Amino acid sequence: MEFFYKGQVLWSQIDSNQHMRHSAYADFAAQARITMLENLGLKLPKLYEYKIGPVLFREELIYLREIGINDLIRVSCELISSRPDGSRWAIRHELYRGDGVKAAIVNAEGAWIDMEKRRLAILPAELSQMFMNAPRSSDYIEERKPESD
Repeated sequence: MEFFYKGQVLWSQIDSNQHMRHSAYADFAAQARITMLENLGLKLPKLYEYKIGPVLFREELIYLREIGINDLIRVSCELISSRPDGSRWAIRHELYRGDGVKAAIVNAEGAWIDMEKRRLAILPAELSQMFMNAPRSSDYIEERKPESD
């Protein structure tokens, strides 16, 4: 398993119950996802040259164990499904505490958006090939484009 974010939980990420607040999980997953894209060669400035960026349709958080202040966390990213051209995708993030216990799973479903036209976009072939090199889960599924798209 490859980890794309490693870091410490900050005081500002703690809620009134003294554990990591709900939105911090999504923030860590997003940072790991961007780091994964950059590791694949899809650096944000390169995407911006094409006026394309990632967009989420759905995000699901599954809480397994509490994470506390100053805990060191690691976040993995795996592609769990995508269309062959990478135009639509789903990524599973797993957050682990410093003691190695899996604390949460974040599932994100998304696509690419043309930032000028504000419409869904398909990555240029060279970028699509980079994206399709993302780590894949053992239960990865290749999706087919529906006829209505």
